[in-house]
Amino acid sequence: MCKKIFIAATDQHCGKTTTSLSLLHLARRKYQRIGFIKPFGPKRISCRGRDVDVDAALIAHVFDMDKDLSLMSPVVLQPQTTRDVLDGKIDPQLYLEQIYRATAALEDKCDFLIIEGAGHAGVGSVIGLNNAQLAKRLNAPVLMVAGGGIGNVIDAINLNLALFREAGAEVRVVLPNKLLKEKRDTTLHYLRLAFKESGIRVIGGFNYSPILANPTLKYLSELLKLELHAAPEDARRITHHFQLGAASTQRVIDKLLDSTLLVVTSSRDEVLVMLATLYHLPEYQAKIAGLVISGVAPVADIVQRVLDDAGIPYMRSTNTMAKIYTTIIEDVAKIRADDEEKIALIQQLAESELDFETIDRLF
Repeated sequence: MCKKIFIAATDQHCGKTTTSLSLLHLARRKYQRIGFIKPFGPKRISCRGRDVDVDAALIAHVFDMDKDLSLMSPVVLQPQTTRDVLDGKIDPQLYLEQIYRATAALEDKCDFLIIEGAGHAGVGSVIGLNNAQLAKRLNAPVLMVAGGGIGNVIDAINLNLALFREAGAEVRVVLPNKLLKEKRDTTLHYLRLAFKESGIRVIGGFNYSPILANPTLKYLSELLKLELHAAPEDARRITHHFQLGAASTQRVIDKLLDSTLLVVTSSRDEVLVMLATLYHLPEYQAKIAGLVISGVAPVADIVQRVLDDAGIPYMRSTNTMAKIYTTIIEDVAKIRADDEEKIALIQQLAESELDFETIDRLF
């Protein structure tokens, strides 16, 4: 018999995929056949000639499940799907049948199966397939990933629990994630008090890690739709801080922190030359992750030569600093198949920070 765990969350970016990846990593030590399915995917990627959900592609890559990728991502939502369903052009029952068939096939092949939802509990309601409804229809008990606070997390959990209870789905575990290390014990203590009468277990997830939360230069280049001029090893570098290089040259240098991405306008020759020069020094190379050079004015030829000679990673954009800043700040970096450092760290942290035996026993 296949053990199933439905991974839900109180909202986007709580860490569902990180949790799925971690549980699968730990489960393969105990179960011979592990599997994963994202019943419907709102974020698609082209992989092996077909559209699949980006999280399914990631899991398939990490756990060598490529042969099952079509089952792992049975329904991928297109931009027009919502309107087609509401206009009566698509019968949502067809989607449900595809999900049933894929889940049943994986249950036959697996001893341990992760079913990962999308967004918060209500995502998918427009097609009658929100997380709560799917968990009930697939007869899968739920592990709900939440944030790492207390008051707002309790509110978010209860808001989502209402939908699962309405659907008749069983939430067995709440996993607070991105916990502040120094407040971990206190946070878990009060969350357990809040749900002690509910029958739901509260089990601690990961502590907050800037390495997991922050984007690589390659990710940012794709987010900004810019060409990245960098060596392959530099493209994988994780940026931990973001700075607008609008102050005086000395002030820009003084404010540098570990692995900083700087946005500098193309007319600031003195700042660009200084940063490129400092990039030759090991102590500053650790601080300067790269540059986004913004603005419509061309970079002076001599400045371009200095940048190229230094080998400093950079991207060139005609957008304003404000537009670039807003795009980066509003984005939350998702883990991708080529984020090898992050994936390795997740698997390492899973072994020390997740109580897999308790989670496995509860399901």
